[in-house]
Amino acid sequence: MSEPRSAPTVGQVVLGRRLQDLRERAGLKREEAAKVLRVAPATIRRMETAEVALKIPYVQLLLQAYGVEAEEADGFVRLAEEANKPGWWQRFHDVLPGWFSMYVSLEGAASLIRAYEPHFVPGLLQTEDYARAVLRAGAVGPVKHDDIERHVALRMERQALLTRPEPPRFWVVMDETVLRRRPPGTGPAVMRAQADRLLEAAELPHVTLQVAEFATGHHPGTYGPFVLFRFAMPELPDMVYSEYLTGAVYLDARPEVASHLEVMDRMAAQAATAQRTKEILRGFRKEL
Repeated sequence: MSEPRSAPTVGQVVLGRRLQDLRERAGLKREEAAKVLRVAPATIRRMETAEVALKIPYVQLLLQAYGVEAEEADGFVRLAEEANKPGWWQRFHDVLPGWFSMYVSLEGAASLIRAYEPHFVPGLLQTEDYARAVLRAGAVGPVKHDDIERHVALRMERQALLTRPEPPRFWVVMDETVLRRRPPGTGPAVMRAQADRLLEAAELPHVTLQVAEFATGHHPGTYGPFVLFRFAMPELPDMVYSEYLTGAVYLDARPEVASHLEVMDRMAAQAATAQRTKEILRGFRKEL
């Protein structure tokens, strides 16, 4: 069997979809492809959905069976070898759940990230002290100090995404609750530093921050936080990430993504503008 791992890289997701496309163009069912490898059809499905790493000998046999030309097949194999390399975040495998590893992989590959956050400052914009307080407040049961610090280190390393040479567009709508109802341990000094961090981010050309004020009333996103990813790679559709207590779901069905996009657009239209949000943040900082 192909080797499982905590979560696929985006490269594996793209190549898995490409393998499925090549199989379907060749007119083969999964059962027929499985006979080529002498494995169960479930193995083909797991390769195509990136549930397992792409074992190179398997990939080579499948490409030959699908009638792929030698030059294209060689290129595919080189991409598979690159995609199988562990992502940087796998250094944090001891504290990073598999369902969130996929999030970090998608985050790093996205060209556009749109997020709605009703409770906390988004992780990509948190200061170390704020992140530490959020992680402690959300911990269930006894949690080691070192584990909290590992989570904080991971969160800080993720933030390099916004300062790399070609960063994604990052567009966030936050409820005013994020500012007014703060996690335990985030005193005035912590929140002043966090407000400064948000104001700095708001000046970046690829970052848009909006606050949904209490005065504007209810809006369509009150069901919970979610993140929408868009990619430059045509093989990857838009995806929505939604978290729950013990895991997360990744949605890529067009109707579901379209519904979330519509809600995001309506919230953005209802929330304070980016310029007004800067004024709100400056006013909030003065209150501390």
